[in-house]
Amino acid sequence: MPRPRTKDELVTASTTNFDKLMSLLDSMNGEELNGEFHFDVTKEKEAHWKRDRTIKDVLIHLYEWQVLLLDWVESNQKGISKEFLPDGYNWRNYGEMNQEFWKKHQDTTYSQALDLLKGTHRRVMDLMNSFSNEELFTSGYFPWTGNYPLGTAFVSNVSSHYEWALKKIRKYARSLK
Repeated sequence: MPRPRTKDELVTASTTNFDKLMSLLDSMNGEELNGEFHFDVTKEKEAHWKRDRTIKDVLIHLYEWQVLLLDWVESNQKGISKEFLPDGYNWRNYGEMNQEFWKKHQDTTYSQALDLLKGTHRRVMDLMNSFSNEELFTSGYFPWTGNYPLGTAFVSNVSSHYEWALKKIRKYARSLK
């Protein structure tokens, strides 16, 4: 699916990819949903292939990034200046933040992770729908987004992130066959 460039495309891609993710999860049994990934990751370069070892880990990753998005947008809308990444993190070391998210949720169950993600998905979609196409896709429309359009953050944390999750969970599902 091409990267969304309008509000309609963003809403459609986010909804479609979330629905695909939910359908994939619905097609799996409890043992599969709670199993550990055992596919070969030695050729994969990205850290997430080694970090995320269960579907729960993938869902929590989506959830935590959506929490960042919601907090960033809602704070800045209220006039509270806030960077997207929490204090101590930047785009060079955010992998450490991802590892902290993983550690934080080691006692979270698959069912809890799914409920958390469904909750943030609804909130993110409501927030996304509250903006016009111009507000989402005009570079620098909001001063707190810098030179980037606000929609870029939604694309990265919703529609594209769901594609990432689908790829990873599909690889796991294929490894079960």
